[in-house]
Amino acid sequence: MLNISERKLLTLIFLILIVVLGLDIVDDLNEGASLSHVVKEVLVMVLGTLGVLVLWNKYLKAKSKVRDIQVNIEKLKEDLSHYKEETQHLSQGIGQKINDQLERWSLTKSEKDIALLLLKGLSVREISEIRSSSEKTIKQHCSNLYQKANIKGRSELSAFFLEDILVLDL
Repeated sequence: MLNISERKLLTLIFLILIVVLGLDIVDDLNEGASLSHVVKEVLVMVLGTLGVLVLWNKYLKAKSKVRDIQVNIEKLKEDLSHYKEETQHLSQGIGQKINDQLERWSLTKSEKDIALLLLKGLSVREISEIRSSSEKTIKQHCSNLYQKANIKGRSELSAFFLEDILVLDL
């Protein structure tokens, strides 16, 4: 899409072309040029004028869409901010409950960190990169924490904390 300065330059070129063609048509008529020649030049002038109008019409529509999108973005930002304000105490409460449970399972600091990263949905590879550890080491920490928590794996870890949060109306 053309920026405003490119659009203005293109419009200026079209307008100059239209004026020059208009003057040429007047000269041709005064000099007795054939009707078919004059009609062709009028057609070129009309097409140039239509080109300018189409160009600006598309620009104005695009500008309107951008304005609508910006309004929508601002609305979404406000909604997100409002949601965060409303749920901040809940997420802090949930975070504290998760930490309390991890303490009850007597997890090491590393196991707690890995458990939180697993709950956030990170893969073993991603966790190993974040912690600058081998995947084997992360897998061993996972096994230890699953054993201490008496669960079978990542999905049960997530389910343990989500079970009481998610209420399903069946």
